[in-house]
Amino acid sequence: MELRHLRYFIAVAEELSFTRAAERLHIGQPPLSQQIQALEAEVGAQLLERSKRWVRLTEAGKLFLDDARRVLALSEQAKLTARRAQRGEAGELRIGFTFSTPFTPLFATVINRYRARYPDVLLTLRELATLPQIAMLENRELDLGFVRPPEAAIPDAVSLTVLRHDPLIAVLPVGSPLAQKEKVAIRDLQGQPFIMYPKTAGTGIYPQIFRLCKEAGFTPDIVMEAGEASTMIGLVAAGCGITVLPGSFDSIHMEGACYRPLADPDANTVLSLAQRKDAHGALVEGFIALARAAAGEAGPR
Repeated sequence: MELRHLRYFIAVAEELSFTRAAERLHIGQPPLSQQIQALEAEVGAQLLERSKRWVRLTEAGKLFLDDARRVLALSEQAKLTARRAQRGEAGELRIGFTFSTPFTPLFATVINRYRARYPDVLLTLRELATLPQIAMLENRELDLGFVRPPEAAIPDAVSLTVLRHDPLIAVLPVGSPLAQKEKVAIRDLQGQPFIMYPKTAGTGIYPQIFRLCKEAGFTPDIVMEAGEASTMIGLVAAGCGITVLPGSFDSIHMEGACYRPLADPDANTVLSLAQRKDAHGALVEGFIALARAAAGEAGPR
């Protein structure tokens, strides 16, 4: 059974005349009669009663007409959905984001604008550290990821679009002598007890902090680990140590903790949008274009 058979039947059922239906369909009446007969044979039921003067729907024909109209409507909807998906207006987009990303105003701007422009695209958002996101992109489990790229090499299969640069900040107890400074150098943190993400968390900032400390002539003394930045800030406020985080976290106000910019010129982190190099569908490209535009409007931090 083909969709054209349904169209033929619907035309006859609505016109109740093979002559008028044939004119409406721009085909000959004999071929139309043959197609209806073939349809009835395939269905296994008489759909129309015929005489030389009239055509009537049987009870089976009345029920079949309802279903035939639904099938044709669904087929048209399927075509429209496919076309909209090709234009990036429908489908699902799976996006990862690091723990610090929601604290960046750019993230909210991009997500809100994308939802407004493409309301029929399902956005599936997952909070993940950078390295797990990279792995999921390679395995095609994510389409895009807001990442802070690690200093290790990015896999060849993944490309990055830089959105913004964020300074790194020292998070200090308010009673610390370092809190009296306007800016803090990495070397000033030597001998301080560090609170950091676990190495296994896969954050891009972990190896960067080690590198910065090594270049300043020391290795950080890690006394505690925490998986959430808010927990780390709370531990700093409790006097358990100090930490270094992306500057976007300075929006978290916690009594007992303060933030100071790092004076070192390369103490900054990059927020990028990661994708597979072979992922060039309309959904992905539409999101990247919108993110680039929003980042351009925001300018550097």
